Amino acid sequence: MGDALDRWETAPEPRGGCVVVTSMASDAHTWNLVFLQLLIEELGYRVVNLGPCVPDELLVSRCADLDPALIVFSSVNGHGYQDGLRVIERLRGVAGLRSTPAVIGGKLGVTDEGDASRAGELMAAGFDAVFDDGSDPVAALQHFIAALPGPAPVLTGEARAV
Repeated sequence: MGDALDRWETAPEPRGGCVVVTSMASDAHTWNLVFLQLLIEELGYRVVNLGPCVPDELLVSRCADLDPALIVFSSVNGHGYQDGLRVIERLRGVAGLRSTPAVIGGKLGVTDEGDASRAGELMAAGFDAVFDDGSDPVAALQHFIAALPGPAPVLTGEARAV
């Protein structure tokens, strides 16, 4: 089986950079971050997963150092809206990150009431897309990523039956 897998290799930087996957300071969940990392890697990107409970200062400094193609924020605890407003302001305050695509998704509030207004406010604050947990966030994220500028992922080798 290893022989067949060895024939398929992805280019190390298939789209010219990496994607940062992160939660925010108040969110300790990790399963969502691992899922997003695997999904985005399958789409041909190198992923830097900052993990749970990421302090704002660390998030901003790592993103400034990495110059990512995309920053993906995920929230499970229902505080994504308030944390997102705070952190996007800090990110957009860094010259090198002002135009970096940034998206947020998951459970943005503790209730479903106000989802549309929360999404609008997050977009107005600087997010490029908002994927709340009431829609199909996986398909929406895949569509967003497919529209990012850059060359398509490159696969080399040939497939063989195993």
